[in-house]
Amino acid sequence: MSLQLVDTHCHIHETGYQLDPREVLIRARAAGVTKMICVGTNEQSSREAIDFAARHDGMYAAVGVHPHDTKAGYDTISELASHDVVAIGEIGLDYFYKHSTREVQIAALESQVQTAIDHDLPIIFHVRESFEDFWPIVDNFHGIRGELHSFTDTQANLDKGFERGLYVGVNGISTFTKDPAQQAMYARIPLERMLLETDAPFLTPTPYRGTINEPAYVSEVAKHHALLRGIEPHIVATATTANANELFHLK
Repeated sequence: MSLQLVDTHCHIHETGYQLDPREVLIRARAAGVTKMICVGTNEQSSREAIDFAARHDGMYAAVGVHPHDTKAGYDTISELASHDVVAIGEIGLDYFYKHSTREVQIAALESQVQTAIDHDLPIIFHVRESFEDFWPIVDNFHGIRGELHSFTDTQANLDKGFERGLYVGVNGISTFTKDPAQQAMYARIPLERMLLETDAPFLTPTPYRGTINEPAYVSEVAKHHALLRGIEPHIVATATTANANELFHLK
């Protein structure tokens, strides 16, 4: 049975992506990936996402400023959100590298969350080593819907996300992590709260480690999570595709 998949997070639209997008899209569709969300990380990337999605069938755009880039500004996201986009993201907090200060990241997150609410859009959250600040900010807003992208944190924080109605995005990390706690956590994610993603060109899944990631490889993520649960891959594909369509209102 052929799989019908959605890659809910990729960056193949960005200047500098090293593969030919036309060939990437052909391979994606051959693998059953019929819809892909190009996710912005700054103003330029967000504009590129809008343009790329407008020129290719089955492609959608999300606009936002990644916490690393918030020091350069984020005021344009409110204007970009009025374009044909399906989400605000990726936005959040990242205290691992601290390319932008904590204060700037928090202000940017609050501003962009408000933009999402104003435009009735879901949010793609990037949160790394910063949940102690993240949850109080989220709880100050009402009407938030979205996902925790590329989740690698604890079961406790995952449960807090579910309590708030958030989905969780899983990608290649889940196929190659050696951490037993992470492996157990991934195996317990309810299918009704799971989204599949690649984060291409990053985080290439097994068995393609060492190559440039691309949306076609989201099929490997689906197969891995089917194996974890002892079910057929099409069950994972059907559930996660339905989740993506519902959260992002994909047509």
